Amino acid sequence: MKVKKVVLHTEKTQAFSESDSEYNSSDEELREAYAKGLLKPGLNVVIEKNKKEHKNCVNLMKNKLKKFKLDLPWIERLDMVNALAPLAPELALQMQEQEVRRAKQLQGNKKLPQYNPADDPVLNDFRRETMFHRQAQGAVMDAIVRLKKLGVSTIRPDDYFAEMAKSDTHMQKVRENLMKQQTIAQRSEKVRQLRQQRKVGKQMQIEATLKKHAEKQKLLEEVKKYRKGARKDLDFLDDKKKPQSQTVDHKVAAKRKMRDAKYGFGGKKRGTKKNTKTSSADVAEYRRPLKPGQNLKNNGRKSKQRVGKNRRIQMKAKKRRQH
Repeated sequence: MKVKKVVLHTEKTQAFSESDSEYNSSDEELREAYAKGLLKPGLNVVIEKNKKEHKNCVNLMKNKLKKFKLDLPWIERLDMVNALAPLAPELALQMQEQEVRRAKQLQGNKKLPQYNPADDPVLNDFRRETMFHRQAQGAVMDAIVRLKKLGVSTIRPDDYFAEMAKSDTHMQKVRENLMKQQTIAQRSEKVRQLRQQRKVGKQMQIEATLKKHAEKQKLLEEVKKYRKGARKDLDFLDDKKKPQSQTVDHKVAAKRKMRDAKYGFGGKKRGTKKNTKTSSADVAEYRRPLKPGQNLKNNGRKSKQRVGKNRRIQMKAKKRRQH
């Protein structure tokens, strides 16, 4: 058994040595061929392909065109070759406004050359879109006249009935979904407006409080000046009515008027009959005091004696009977 193993091992080593020698000999032959210039870098075998020449055979192309061309009437093709429709005044005004706006934007940039609206790419895009629009308008105007001559109706009749692609149940679901989305959007918008109004109201309240404190501080400073003798007049104590705002909402004004008519004007009730500087200085209603025994009605004469109680009751009953 040991002898057989040794024999097999020697056969394998001989096979490996023969393959290595063949590989080395092939490498040497390739190196020699490359040194002589027989081999070039890249592919060893270069396949030359014949370039296909394309000929413009006009007759064959025309024959092919005749085969698949359909000679259909114009009503089936509806192709139009027409001029542009006249420019609408609104579009002309819009183009002019854009040119003016673009010129104002480019005036501040001194590096750019003199502005030319025809070379402006932004306005050229607008002109190009306007040209497409006018081309479509002109095609529609000419096509309607041509269709009327052929007797083709271009307006849908009043009794036209077309079956819906979707069922009524499906469309009802779509409508309900749209209404739901619209309600949600309105609710969120209302909440946003209320939040904004609350913020504005709070800010206005803060500003009013600050203004009130500033006025109070100013009044205290004027009083200090008067006490020290730096100021001798009291004009700062006069009440100055504030002008009412002219931007009051009509609905709020109507509600305010209704509440004033129902509940009054509110405000301070206590101490309204106290004398002020103006009322104490007014002597228009002053009357000289009467002497004892005088009466204002009879101008100093003695008053008549009052009628008795029974007589007064009889007089009242007589008046009732007369009425």
